Amino acid sequence: MNRIAGSTGAILYHDYKRKLVPAVTTILAVLLGLFPVVVTMPLGPDIGFLFLLGWRLLRPEIWPPTAALAFGLFDDLVSGNPIGQSMALWTSIFLALDLIETRVAYRDFWFDWLYAVVAIAFHIAAAWYIAVLMGSPTAFVQLLPQLGITILAYPIVARMIYGLDRWRLA
Repeated sequence: MNRIAGSTGAILYHDYKRKLVPAVTTILAVLLGLFPVVVTMPLGPDIGFLFLLGWRLLRPEIWPPTAALAFGLFDDLVSGNPIGQSMALWTSIFLALDLIETRVAYRDFWFDWLYAVVAIAFHIAAAWYIAVLMGSPTAFVQLLPQLGITILAYPIVARMIYGLDRWRLA
């Protein structure tokens, strides 16, 4: 029997695509941290965090704040961070974004970029502080290039997420 909406398989495919694309792309972005890149100081952005933040700022309704716990645990296991670091940081950023969204009525790309800059700065500073508490002698000045590169990489990641979102909903 032919339906207007399509076959049952097509409906299931589009439903799975709509639900799974954000999670799968975020997990794949976290897995990019497994590529062996040798550097003397941190320069590369945390792509997994940028994808999570990009999806959260573009579509705040797809994940509750507790979703950051699961993604943070996966990131901690993959990247070798202390268990709970990404879980705590990502969840606190999600909760802060939820609080901001309840109070601010107007949003556009520039506001999203401002929120992303604050979240990125908080993430990098808090991760540095946790490393210092664990005995790392790293000076915060060494993280400034990573902070700048991550802030400038956010619009590129946001553009990729916009394209993925259009494909996901098509």
